Amino acid sequence: MPVQLDVGTADLLRCRFALSPLWETVAAVRTLAEPGRQVYHRPWLREVAAGHDPARTAPLALLLPRTGSTPDFLTPPPAGPHAEIEEELARVAATPLDQVESELRRSLLGPPGRDVLPPPEAAARLLADPGRTLRELTELLRGCWHSLLAPRWPRVRDLLEADIAVRSRDLARAGLRRTLTGLHPAVGWEEPGTLRIEAPHRAHRRLDGEGLLLLPSAFVWPALTVVTDPPWQPTLVYPARGVGELWHGAGPAAPRALARLLGRTRALLLAALDEPATTTRLARAHGLGPATVSAHLTALRESGLVSRRRIGRTVAYARTPLGVALLRGGEEPGTPAPPPR
Repeated sequence: MPVQLDVGTADLLRCRFALSPLWETVAAVRTLAEPGRQVYHRPWLREVAAGHDPARTAPLALLLPRTGSTPDFLTPPPAGPHAEIEEELARVAATPLDQVESELRRSLLGPPGRDVLPPPEAAARLLADPGRTLRELTELLRGCWHSLLAPRWPRVRDLLEADIAVRSRDLARAGLRRTLTGLHPAVGWEEPGTLRIEAPHRAHRRLDGEGLLLLPSAFVWPALTVVTDPPWQPTLVYPARGVGELWHGAGPAAPRALARLLGRTRALLLAALDEPATTTRLARAHGLGPATVSAHLTALRESGLVSRRRIGRTVAYARTPLGVALLRGGEEPGTPAPPPR
């Protein structure tokens, strides 16, 4: 069944990317409940499972069905590009209670498409006092953030920021239509201006100048999620690039010939830039000091091997065509070229 979003001229100016630690927290809780489909997150699952108490998060898990409706108030679209968790939790806590009750009922009382209904007594308890339930869920979300994601957020944030950097570059080169349809195989375009998303439910909404919010996610893979119901800005949550490498260490070492030419650290940094990355991300990935990485990147930029670009509040570095050519030429004989991205 398709979700159809009619995109007008005004919407083209209001499509934006953002990061949401709250969305990732909710998706992480869902991943704990469905570990079998998340093969990329097995290292994370092994790390957090021992300290996770399913009984404590049961009220939240009831609202995250495998198929069916999840209350939108649990994940309000972030107002800015880099939301902070406490800012997002404050928005959850401020949800009007009539909206809380309406969305709880839709999720718990057998909406079309829900695979398994929750126990009647558990559903009744959550519905009996929407204000109490909202406070309980807000604290559960805060606890899940601290136990499941906060210690690992820098690594997850690096992945999401790298994805946005690549998509922003695609947007500048190929335009919005190509960027949107490249987010996921389920996203297509119909002329004259309708975004068509294959989803478990059917919906049709005109954006009417609101634009579209695009959220990369580490935990939504392999699916994607689309939010169309008012009062939220229409939102598309899609799998971030590179999630398969999220919980692994740094990539392979730089070619030896290139290391002899540039020095080991500069060659390592040049080889690491398969996707644009910030100084902080490179420092964290390779166990180097940010000042050291910054100095080496400056030398590479002055040599014409990397370029820098500001994206929001961050500066990302990427290989130039000369840097790509030098890296390819420095590979050892018989080293296969990396697959096209």
